[in-house]
Amino acid sequence: MLKSETFACRPKRIRPDSRISSSQATTVPATDSTRGDEGSMASGCCGNGGSESLGPLHAMDAPKEKILYVLCLQSPENENTKSGYIATVDADPESNKYGQVIHRLHTDDPQDELHHFGWNSCVSCKNPAIKRRYLIVPALRTGNIYIVDTIKPSEPSLHKTISGSSVQSRFKITYPHTVHCIPSGEVMISYMGDYRGNAKGSFLLLDGETFEPKGLWNQGNEQLMGYDFWYQPRHNVMVSSEFGAPKSFMKGFHVGDVAKGLYGTKLHFWNWEQRTLINSLQLPADGAIPLEIRFLHNPESAVGFVGCALGSTVYLVYKGEGETWEAKKVITVPPKTVENWVFPSMPSLITDILVSLDDKFLYFANFVHGDVRQYNITDPENPVLVSSVFLGGSICKGGSVNVTEDAELTEQPDRPSLKGVSLQGAPNMLQLSRDGKRLYVTFSLVTPWDLQFYPEACKQGSGMVVLDCSDAGMKLNEDFFVNLGGEPDGPVRGHEVRYPGGDCSSDIWL
Repeated sequence: MLKSETFACRPKRIRPDSRISSSQATTVPATDSTRGDEGSMASGCCGNGGSESLGPLHAMDAPKEKILYVLCLQSPENENTKSGYIATVDADPESNKYGQVIHRLHTDDPQDELHHFGWNSCVSCKNPAIKRRYLIVPALRTGNIYIVDTIKPSEPSLHKTISGSSVQSRFKITYPHTVHCIPSGEVMISYMGDYRGNAKGSFLLLDGETFEPKGLWNQGNEQLMGYDFWYQPRHNVMVSSEFGAPKSFMKGFHVGDVAKGLYGTKLHFWNWEQRTLINSLQLPADGAIPLEIRFLHNPESAVGFVGCALGSTVYLVYKGEGETWEAKKVITVPPKTVENWVFPSMPSLITDILVSLDDKFLYFANFVHGDVRQYNITDPENPVLVSSVFLGGSICKGGSVNVTEDAELTEQPDRPSLKGVSLQGAPNMLQLSRDGKRLYVTFSLVTPWDLQFYPEACKQGSGMVVLDCSDAGMKLNEDFFVNLGGEPDGPVRGHEVRYPGGDCSSDIWL
């Protein structure tokens, strides 16, 4: 258990422009003006319409998700003969198939390594002819891009495949990652490597109707690494982050590669309208491997957060008083002193992070320690820990690791079980329901790292769970468990999660 009690803070609302100065962020009462420009959003929406088009707070009132789409990776025994797939999961508590996989759409190539995916359209798209219908599913290893039609939400089908080799041949880029719809109606995908597996950050544009590759969003000659990105048009900015060189991270994590410069340490700020790099900000050593970048959903906001994996820190990204973009550390997860592990000091390894649609809570997963955390961020400079739930990881009781010094826990946590199945691996990917009440969690990072840190999860498969969320904290829901270890063709592991209607990490309001 935690040495100190965690608690929920009384929320306050930051100014719409969310600029940070040396003084504490100013707050204003909650009014309709903080819900975003309704006129702008109504004209800009090309998703499903309805309340979500009016702004992020209105989107919280949209219908609850009833199905989930989950990317699934094969076990080591099957990965050379069976392809990964998009699992459709029943998430309706009133259904007799609640928590079960009801459909599987396999991709073409067993070597794909499905990782991240996104929608062809979201609330930012200005083209009324383009609707939220297709999932854009790039494969990490092969670079293949699968266009998946969800016209029948419970039975998605393959609409089109774009060959990864053709993208590599035309644009000299490999290892696609993040997918976002952009206001033009096009789809933008970030890339991390060149054809040799060296680090090369790039952004590919797909036509919004044919999905054919159109060209690079950026100039293509920038010397930088790639990973995630987020744009805030009202501030004419896009921010991108860095993982590392694919030839390094696709072999598992080797600490010596950090010193060799094969892992990322920078954030990149771009002029959104001109598509040019403004500045690259070098983070301190505890900002190494900055991964997911999430801005507040208020379109006026100039505040975002980035989770830094190796440093086990969260940095606040903000526009300073001089109109320059800056970053400061606001959360540190202390390492644990351990025995019987690869190093005597164990970092938490922050992976996925999310911000609730009301900009009140930040969630992130600690892939090595094994817990999911909830912070109140109504004062972005001073996040407050509300809740922490252990879902597995490297320090659970009964394992080989012995914790000898811990700044947070008084004892090692138990490994949880659901429906008679022990949770294998550790939490990695998160997806929050639009109303902020359900946090879905999966347990795979990327195959080489899964094999390195949690080989038992690769053999036995993992699952998907949901944490019930409130202002008072999080609690594991014991009624919902997707047992991916019991799949018909053998155990699999789940990665990113999406659902129809949008979510907390795919929609960007203008």
